[in-house]
Amino acid sequence: MFFSIMSGGSMHSGLVGLVCLAIASAICCSSVGSSNNIMCLESERHALLQFKQGLVDESSALDSWKGEKDCCKWRGIACNNQTGHVITLDLSYSYYHSIKRRGEISPSLLELRYLNYLDLSYNDFGGMIIPKFIGSLSQLKELKLADANFSGPIPPQLGNLSNLHTLDLYHNQVVSPENLEWLSHLSSLRYLNMSYLDLSKVVNWPQSLSKLTSLTELQLSWCELPDVNLRSLPFINSSTSLQLLDLSGNSLNSSIFYWIANVSSNFVHIDLSWNKLEGGIPKGIQNLCSLESLTLWSNQLSENFEDSVKTLSCAENTLETVDLGFNQFWGSLPDLKRFFKLRKLYLSNNQLNGSVPKSVGQLSSLESLYLRGNSLSGVITEAHFLNLSRLQYLSLSGNRFSINLSSDWNPPFQLLRLDMSSCKMGPAFPKWILTQTDLTDLYLSNAGLSGKLPNLSSTSLFTLNLSSNLFSGALPSFSPMLQRLYLSNNRFSGHLSSLCATQSPYWMYLDISKNLLSGELPNCWMQFQSLYSLNLGKNKLSGKIPSSLGSLQGIGILRLHDNNFSGELPSLENCTGLLMVDLGNNNLSGKIPTWIDQSLKNLVILRLRSNEFNGIIPFSLCSLAAIHVLDLSHNSISGGLPHCFNNITSLPTNTGVGENVELVWKGIEREFPNLIGMRSIDISSNYLIGEIPPSIASMTELKSLNLSRNKLTGKLPEDFGNMKMLESLDLSRNRISGRIPSGTQLQGFNASQYMGNRGLCGPPLTQSCPGEGTEIDNKEHDNDGLISLGFFISVVLGFVTGFWMVCGSLLLKTSWRYAYFRFLDNAKDWIYVKTAVYKAKLQR
Repeated sequence: MFFSIMSGGSMHSGLVGLVCLAIASAICCSSVGSSNNIMCLESERHALLQFKQGLVDESSALDSWKGEKDCCKWRGIACNNQTGHVITLDLSYSYYHSIKRRGEISPSLLELRYLNYLDLSYNDFGGMIIPKFIGSLSQLKELKLADANFSGPIPPQLGNLSNLHTLDLYHNQVVSPENLEWLSHLSSLRYLNMSYLDLSKVVNWPQSLSKLTSLTELQLSWCELPDVNLRSLPFINSSTSLQLLDLSGNSLNSSIFYWIANVSSNFVHIDLSWNKLEGGIPKGIQNLCSLESLTLWSNQLSENFEDSVKTLSCAENTLETVDLGFNQFWGSLPDLKRFFKLRKLYLSNNQLNGSVPKSVGQLSSLESLYLRGNSLSGVITEAHFLNLSRLQYLSLSGNRFSINLSSDWNPPFQLLRLDMSSCKMGPAFPKWILTQTDLTDLYLSNAGLSGKLPNLSSTSLFTLNLSSNLFSGALPSFSPMLQRLYLSNNRFSGHLSSLCATQSPYWMYLDISKNLLSGELPNCWMQFQSLYSLNLGKNKLSGKIPSSLGSLQGIGILRLHDNNFSGELPSLENCTGLLMVDLGNNNLSGKIPTWIDQSLKNLVILRLRSNEFNGIIPFSLCSLAAIHVLDLSHNSISGGLPHCFNNITSLPTNTGVGENVELVWKGIEREFPNLIGMRSIDISSNYLIGEIPPSIASMTELKSLNLSRNKLTGKLPEDFGNMKMLESLDLSRNRISGRIPSGTQLQGFNASQYMGNRGLCGPPLTQSCPGEGTEIDNKEHDNDGLISLGFFISVVLGFVTGFWMVCGSLLLKTSWRYAYFRFLDNAKDWIYVKTAVYKAKLQR
């Protein structure tokens, strides 16, 4: 019935209605879809392409800017979904983890009028000044230009960015003007990072910062901030919202605490490390009850540590990190268990004494405990670690602790780093350490350990330092993850062939010096391509140096000194990064290779002393412009001294070599812990002939010169006294003649350092030069030049005089003669009686 009614026009009109409804729905859906696919504006797309033209994009990270028409889909770009305007430009290097882009910043960015986020950090803009036009991007809320190689002054136009809440200029070479007044206009600023900028002339920095009333995080580390008296400054409109403060690495005095106490009471994080703070922690800090982290590392603070703890008592419910290391805090460690949230406690390198309270074992949140470098003592037991289930870093070295932990102890923690060097742990290697399967760094040097070292191949160790103990036997296998191995000054013996079984491609440092290792070196060094430092000195190794050492292209330190190696040097010409080559005190022979100067351009130390090298000194050694120590002494080198030594006069100050070096200094072999400022040449005890070249006087920074025990002739160069830095000199036992240049520091050396030279005269020698008194005796001297005709005459006269003074008196004086012989008779009788008595006692 219903369908019969809907007939004719009514049926047609219903169909039309349905069609219209469908069309309306399609139009609606189409409009919704189009709102989500808004494309960027052509003018802004063009502006971005112009900006890209000023960049050198070697990483090809911006390839998407070429093919894609919609710039909203380009890498590093974000647009407003409704309008299509570009609102984000993020080209930070860290964002892409690729090669840094270089170039300039185009003013075309001004077309991006709605930009609110601009990040160009970690690029390289070649020292250009931060463009002033950035101050016209009025919608910016976040501006990040960190470590982008900007220089010059900070443009004050940045103060026009009134909407800015984040400003990051970290680590650029920019130099601020004499004030930061422009900062006061950034009323919305919440985050400010100007660390590593030069703010040395900004004396009003506290006043300018105090006007940033919305600031919550302030980082001004290593800025050379002027040390002003902050007690005399007003703190009007200070930011009470400031929570994070980092002023580390400046030269601020303790008045900064006064500024902190008046600026905000809501601090959560304070870092004032590397300043010049003195005294104790002031009482003003005691009101910071929200404090979670306090870092005062490396200052000059001196206070009873118990008083410091009382000052921080307000924050006992919030403190998680306390770093007071490298100061002068003294006294004993108090009970700290009320700081129950404490995660990191750094008290290294202070003057703390006494024992460690067992209550430290109740700090169940503790992750890091550093007490090294104090004067603490006592016994460390299992109670000290009772509830430290979260402990990961433990450093107790440099104290006088005795470690008393049972061999079957099962620690509640899994450590990542353990340092108990100089603690009494021995004699056996602690078994509980083998339970620490996550351990990456283990330091147990000078710990009184002995016996055999257990197998450590299944550990996760990156660093192992067991030096200065009494371990013996053969070397065990080590973890394939190992990067640094220090076993020096032990009693390990046997061959090094076990090293070849350790497949460790990450090895960087290997030191097994001062042991009893013997035999030949294995020829498997090609598998250790990451090796930077190799020290096998002072063992009993012999044979030839294997050729595979020459495959270590990244090696910087090579020390095989004080062994019994023989033969010629293998080629090290591929080891172009070598800074130190120490092969002294072996039996190596042959000529000094020419590849040393051709390939080892960065060489700082070349020590080949006490070998059997022969031939001449290659002139090409003069091209070693970075050399600090050249020691070729006690060999069989002949010929003359090169005339080109003046080529190595501009020697750098920083050697980059962190190794102890043995040098002959003023006739005594000494060990120098570093080579800062040291320049030394020692070619003594060879067969050098000819004159000392005048060019050697140009080495004005030379501190030690030893040419003794050669066959050098001629006169000293006229300008020899120009070497004003010379502190150690030895020219003895040559054939040098002439006058020692007067009026210089050469007269300040001991006469023995000139002795044995035929015809050498003038102070400090006693021989006068011709025309100044006694003629010089030019007759032939003996080999060492010390015994002369005058010496023999003196000996004869002395003997004759002494003989007749004694014997003549006895002949001429009868009473003396009788007394003398009576004395001899009495002495004879006394000796006879004593001997007889002693013999009788033995027979009984």
